[in-house]
Amino acid sequence: MPGLDVITLGCRLNAFESEVIRREAAAAGLEDAVIVNTCAVTAEAERQARQAIRRARRARPHARLIVTGCAAQIAPERYAGMAEVDQVLGNLAKLKAESYRAPGARVTVDDIMAVHETAAHLVEGFEGRARAFVEVQQGCDHRCTFCVIPFGRGNNRSVPAGEVVAQTRALVERGYREIVLTGVDISGYGADLPGKPGLGQLARRLLKIVPELPRLRLSSLDPAEIDGDLWRLLAEEPRLMPHLHLSIQAGDDLVLKRMKRRHSRAEALEVARRARALRPDIVLGADLIAGFPTEDEEMFERSLDFIEKAGLDLLHVFPFSPREGTPAARMPQVPKPAIRERARRLRDAGKARLARALARFVGGRVAALVEKPGNGRSEHYLPVTLPPGAADGEIRTVRIAAASATALIAEGVG
Repeated sequence: MPGLDVITLGCRLNAFESEVIRREAAAAGLEDAVIVNTCAVTAEAERQARQAIRRARRARPHARLIVTGCAAQIAPERYAGMAEVDQVLGNLAKLKAESYRAPGARVTVDDIMAVHETAAHLVEGFEGRARAFVEVQQGCDHRCTFCVIPFGRGNNRSVPAGEVVAQTRALVERGYREIVLTGVDISGYGADLPGKPGLGQLARRLLKIVPELPRLRLSSLDPAEIDGDLWRLLAEEPRLMPHLHLSIQAGDDLVLKRMKRRHSRAEALEVARRARALRPDIVLGADLIAGFPTEDEEMFERSLDFIEKAGLDLLHVFPFSPREGTPAARMPQVPKPAIRERARRLRDAGKARLARALARFVGGRVAALVEKPGNGRSEHYLPVTLPPGAADGEIRTVRIAAASATALIAEGVG
């Protein structure tokens, strides 16, 4: 029989959930099917989802084609209306085996805002990935004016610490050397749990109870929510990787206010300064939006200047695209050519910063997690070109002989 394919678009949480989908669909006996797990963070993400659906149908004309994920949750009718699609599942239904049993309802999308708890899903591994993801929370309680994700994921719901530890231990026992804690707003972890344990407390407990875990990494953090426990752990625990990715979005205070972000420019700069003071070798990444509504050239220049002031090394740049139903979609829009030009300038600044970050490590040693033959990532999440011989998932200490514009180049085992 033709197999079951799961196509993953978007974030690390989707990557985690795709493994749950694969398991639940197989348990339901689903065969000869393609499941597209979509993203809705930008208009471009939705365009890519539609493109993936059409491509999957051409490749598998007789397969059952199921669309799920955030785009399906937010606009199920849009995907149910595509001729290529047989079934649409929301973000809750996609994690249940019964959703994949035939004959099933053509559209199953629950009210995500009515959900108040998140159950842990134990997965055995991640197909084609050297590092493993562990879900620690779902949803978001904040309402940034540009963002539709809360409507796809619901409000903040945390996974109890014991379940996070159990999932981590199981993955480590299966040979994973690096775990990434993931969710929608992991900085908000624990706000809904008894005693309100924070992300730092969770990470400390995890590292203590699973001492055989070599590397713990965090997905994107809100600079307004980094708790004291997490700062102390960053300073004290070498197994917490020296790499933070921050949800900054802009470097101008008026733009940040119109985005309804909860940090100022000065506060974001202080987060970067403090991180470097605690871990001098740390590499900082950030999300930035180019061309947010009402942004003029002076406001944009402050975002551009912020990259250098904060010392950001790894940038994710998003050209602004209005999302239907959000306040930002009703604000005065920046012309598309200006958005594209500003995105290019941000990316160019990011490329220059990355080259400088890579140059810092030439002549030293890094511990690289091998992702595939010849390629890996250092503890700082910098790409490393590796000599032959290392197995996928292995951590190799290597000497860095040189750096290209995009990667460290290792010459041998240290």
